[in-house]
Amino acid sequence: MDTKWFLETIATDGSHVKHNVGEFPFRVGRDASNHLAVAALGLSRHHAELSEDITGRLRLTDLDSTNGTFVNRTRVSGSCLLNENDIIHFGNAEYRLGTTQVGRTVLVPTTDMRTVMVPTGTTLSENFVQLEAQFLELLQGKGLSGAAQPIVNSADGSLFAYELLGRSKHPELPASPLRLFQLAHALGREAALSEAFRRYGIHAIAARLQGTAVFVNTHPSETFEEGFFMALRQALAEFPGLNLVVEVHETAVMETQRMRELAARLSDIGVRFAYDDFGAGQARLNELGEVPAHFVKFDMGLIRDIHLASDRKRRVVGDLVKLVHDLGSVSLAEGVETEAEAVVCRDMGFQLIQGYLTGKPVMLEGV
Repeated sequence: MDTKWFLETIATDGSHVKHNVGEFPFRVGRDASNHLAVAALGLSRHHAELSEDITGRLRLTDLDSTNGTFVNRTRVSGSCLLNENDIIHFGNAEYRLGTTQVGRTVLVPTTDMRTVMVPTGTTLSENFVQLEAQFLELLQGKGLSGAAQPIVNSADGSLFAYELLGRSKHPELPASPLRLFQLAHALGREAALSEAFRRYGIHAIAARLQGTAVFVNTHPSETFEEGFFMALRQALAEFPGLNLVVEVHETAVMETQRMRELAARLSDIGVRFAYDDFGAGQARLNELGEVPAHFVKFDMGLIRDIHLASDRKRRVVGDLVKLVHDLGSVSLAEGVETEAEAVVCRDMGFQLIQGYLTGKPVMLEGV
């Protein structure tokens, strides 16, 4: 089947409108004589045009427009070659370039008269997200990767557990999980990314655990979703004996009753949980008192340079450690990087330690 190009935009009613790029040069502008006429003041009468390049790609040429033509938010000077999924702004009118196989997708003709969403002002709109196609590939497994960081017993340094950390090796996506979750947020797919990382990590390491616990991260948006519990049950069924600990993000649960519900559901399927980043943001003392976790991970902000901290701060942290133990939870110090920090943590009674001192994250292929 032949490949055809189209420009996709979003109408004011929220529907996606695809305009077939059927002949060349394909002109875009405010004047009705253009192949794609956009009735917006931000466009010049003859704003830009698309033409075929010998490489098979499209070339975009700005026709000396007043407000400019932009590709992936960079202004075009003269002309440039385009790629599928590039985001194009003709002035403030936003489009995404796509391809389709003729006979498989019906394209809306360029004479479609639905009103196009074109904001006023000079700020470029963001109806489409750059790298969306690559992100969806990642969710399907392309470039998914992960790392594991050891959690050790503070007394003797012996291995207690691993924490799984999501990574990406997709050639067109950032490797940083933070950047990936920013992209996921723009697409409303944070839960899907969290699940993809968790699924990959468990499959990569489960056979080598031999009973060692594995801590997995969660995103607040998925904590109470049925799909989250289904995925946990599936992992436990696929890997009998999997010793799973779910880390609950500090912003996931704001009400004690909801935390009780979450703890009960996890208990029903044989999964323990940890309060993550304890001491950062929400104090979580109420939840800790009413619904004690199996593990409490103290935020690295409390642990960093603890050996240099004032006596007052040490007393506060030490009292929190004692409280955690009195409630039946296991205390874990995150972000321990020096032996001096570790000595103070041991003196305070921390039972577990995690950080660069005892083990940096290692790619799962090397665990």
